[in-house]
Amino acid sequence: MFKKSLFFGLIFSGIMFANNVPKTYPSGELGKMVRLGENILMHTNTNPLTKNLVGNNLKCINCHLRGVDGKPGTGKGIGTFIGTASAFPAYSKREKTVQTLQDRINNCFMRSMNGKRPIIDSKASIAMAAYITWLSTGMPIQMNEKRPCSPLNSERWAKNVKKFTEIQKKATHINYIRGKKLFEAKCSMCHGIDGKGIGSFPPLWGKDKNGKWLSYNCGAGMSKPAKGAAWVQSNMPLGAGNTLNDQDAADIMLYVDAQPRAPFVLKEHLLSNMGYYNSKVLNEVDTVKSNFQALGLDINEIKRGN
Repeated sequence: MFKKSLFFGLIFSGIMFANNVPKTYPSGELGKMVRLGENILMHTNTNPLTKNLVGNNLKCINCHLRGVDGKPGTGKGIGTFIGTASAFPAYSKREKTVQTLQDRINNCFMRSMNGKRPIIDSKASIAMAAYITWLSTGMPIQMNEKRPCSPLNSERWAKNVKKFTEIQKKATHINYIRGKKLFEAKCSMCHGIDGKGIGSFPPLWGKDKNGKWLSYNCGAGMSKPAKGAAWVQSNMPLGAGNTLNDQDAADIMLYVDAQPRAPFVLKEHLLSNMGYYNSKVLNEVDTVKSNFQALGLDINEIKRGN
């Protein structure tokens, strides 16, 4: 068992992240499944098993960044997959049920991918869970009764979301304009001035010329300004994360999440043949307006026509 002080010291130095990535794949059929899961996470919107389940232009690696040896989800910021499997089964406040790792992965398709929830125990679902579980090799099981999150980030995530919630509850139109200027100065060179992404850098909002939504919908964690700010401060700018101060990260995501994106109507993201859906929340509907209302903010007042 790790001593708490040593545990968190290793986290922030990055040593634990590098040392806990397995050096070799499992052998036989299990190894093939782990490799398949890795490929899906790298190429989610083009892999034959998942491309029809993705409703935008995102891949899992856009949030779960590559780190050790370029493997998805091995970056040391918030969003790492290292240790994630050791937290499950875990309670989800959002779903109001105890979730399995496959539940957690598959729900991302509905929200971050603006697509359809994969069928539990389908080849794609098993493969992604196999890869993420492999990244927790040798780590002790630490089931999480508070949130479905890696023990390497669970408390940091909760603390930062609370911090940014308090900051953004005080936001005004001035913060929105400041966030726009910061986005243009610090983010647009990768994500485009219009938020539609450039090359391999992902889109953050808007539609393509055919009317297809490009990025995460209003049910995704990133669409909630405080959660988005916590992730951005930890991971951006790419390769130099944790360089934005609190107010800068808060204002940037206030601006980004105020932009047009797909509303989230949960029932529209469930396959007719998916079987049992492990959630007590069946009628969730989220919009840009409701996400800002959750912070006590009026989106029209925040944007004022901008």
